[in-house]
Amino acid sequence: MSKNHPIELEFSRKYDQEHAVQYLHKHHDGLARRLSHWRDEQLARRALQQADEPALVLDLPCGAGRFWPLLAEHPNRVILAADNSAHMLATAQAAQPAGIVARVKTFQTSAFQIDLGPNAVDCIFCIRLLHHIAEADHRLAILREFHRVTRDTVIVSLWVDGNYKAWKRKRLEAKRVRQGRAADNQNRFVVPRHVIEAEFRRAGFKIIGQQDFLPGYAMWRVYTLRKEA
Repeated sequence: MSKNHPIELEFSRKYDQEHAVQYLHKHHDGLARRLSHWRDEQLARRALQQADEPALVLDLPCGAGRFWPLLAEHPNRVILAADNSAHMLATAQAAQPAGIVARVKTFQTSAFQIDLGPNAVDCIFCIRLLHHIAEADHRLAILREFHRVTRDTVIVSLWVDGNYKAWKRKRLEAKRVRQGRAADNQNRFVVPRHVIEAEFRRAGFKIIGQQDFLPGYAMWRVYTLRKEA
């Protein structure tokens, strides 16, 4: 990876202004999504506790800022928020409460090449990115960049196997292949647990906590990682 030419994946180009606004509203569209957001927040609070309530947090990618109010619940926390999409950042600043926005310093950057120095933050808070990354080398590139930038911890969520939804998705994808209609534009992926956990270790992290969205059923898992020397 060149410092002048960081990795750029196709899915990240879709977040124009229209997609940013759609992303803002989708997590509150209907009772099921509101309950899902509530559960996401519950897992995030627990992960932050596992990370010893970090004082300086980087929310990356921050999307439309849906976790800013949660991160701001800690009164002395300094919040940095970054995204690859300038449209996402603008949408977040316009949509979130003014008192919350005033506490968040935003900047545009790539997770593959974060515009911060080594050990710049206490914790990187990375929700709903890694399930978009199909290639192990790309996931490792992100994790190693996180290792460079965090002083202590990283919180990440992604889709993992070992649950009903992952089994059902695998069967559906196999059926599509047999019927000759495999999706060429697929941009969300299930990663086997033993694979991603080995990648965490290769990047220099140990797992200090893990939580499943709905144990045995849902694919989402949140990991809390601690940086090792």
